[in-house]
Amino acid sequence: MKDKLLLVILFALLACSAYGAGSPPVVAYTFDCNGNPSRGIGPCPDGGSPVSLIQGSDGNFYGVARVSSYQSGGLPAKGGTIFSLTPAGKFTLLHTFVQGTGKNFANGEGPVSLMEGPDGNLYGITASGGHGYDNPSGFLGYGLVFRIGKTGSDFQVIHQFCSVTPYCNDGADPAGGLVVGADGNIYGATSEGGTGSGCAEPACGTIFRVTPSSGAYQVVFSFSASTGSYPTGLTVAPDGSFYGLASEGAVLFHYTPATAALQSMALTFPTPAGCSGFACFATGLPGASLAFGPNGNLYGLYTVYDTGGSGLFEVQPDGGNLRLFPEYDTTLSGGNPVGLLAASDGNLWVTDSGFPGGSGSYGGIVTLSPSDGSAIQTLTPFGGAAGSYPADLIQTKDGMLWGVAAGGLATGSGHFGGGTVFSLNAGLPPL
Repeated sequence: MKDKLLLVILFALLACSAYGAGSPPVVAYTFDCNGNPSRGIGPCPDGGSPVSLIQGSDGNFYGVARVSSYQSGGLPAKGGTIFSLTPAGKFTLLHTFVQGTGKNFANGEGPVSLMEGPDGNLYGITASGGHGYDNPSGFLGYGLVFRIGKTGSDFQVIHQFCSVTPYCNDGADPAGGLVVGADGNIYGATSEGGTGSGCAEPACGTIFRVTPSSGAYQVVFSFSASTGSYPTGLTVAPDGSFYGLASEGAVLFHYTPATAALQSMALTFPTPAGCSGFACFATGLPGASLAFGPNGNLYGLYTVYDTGGSGLFEVQPDGGNLRLFPEYDTTLSGGNPVGLLAASDGNLWVTDSGFPGGSGSYGGIVTLSPSDGSAIQTLTPFGGAAGSYPADLIQTKDGMLWGVAAGGLATGSGHFGGGTVFSLNAGLPPL
């Protein structure tokens, strides 16, 4: 009896180590694909590789999946979908990005982000498709901005990037997601295009605005070599202005919509502790967004060129007092952080599609302390029913975490998983 009690205690401790104060993740939906499970090739009627999830004002979840088919012969996956999911797990396919005639995927393909506008509609961007899609040459287009109702009605292309002359003055290659400004308009960034100077074609990137009432699209700022180039996205500040990283993570910029003014601040990343050599330098990680911590400072993720290791950095909104915390991952070709969430417990939650364990890993979620960047816990439930390669994580008002995993495992004869939507009770206080 005593031995059994010890085993129960041991399993409870192991569960706390793996999942924190809460419970293992619960899969709300699995994207099922048909075809060759061993090679991961075939159509996915509801989509595959989900990469973005939001909770709407109606309490339901909305998201995008990057593909609707995985192709053979080394060809890129195609299409993509927009979906909704109730908290109880009822899935609805709202839209599929389909190949047209003459001009393939003129209405976009490869959706990468979604948000709810102040008008109650859903807005998002696709990474490719739109203007200039030339299938024979393999050119995928520059992406676009779209709008759709929550029921899947009234899908509309708001703007196709690089569709005006001179060449790409309207922006090219969207970066990050869309955000809502204090003025009720929708803003986003492109990593290239615009009218700025000092960069290779097609220019240095833009910040653009979409007016929900009319759907009007306008470039409101063009980056140049002198302001910082190639922005990677926008983060909303408490006052409604925007912050972001540019020039491959070495410039912090601050854009104020009310005045259309942009301030750029160069970030000099110190050499990480215990690292030496010519190739040992750090830079802000463009793939992960910035987040405001409980102290009002900005937090982001850096990567070390020499090792590929990743860690947390902190900087004041004016660009001062930049601090690099020790790497939470020092594995060569190991982690691949893709998201940063400031949760209600005051900590930073990192979604990492590669950590821990390098190339053989299915990803994890790492909780980091904003005071010293140390890893408080590492959650590694991926690689089984919960899917693999977590791609996005959000917190709902009740304190629950919800997210999407972009990959999956075989789900039966002639079927394989194209990703999951999952929830996780991590014991967080309500928002």
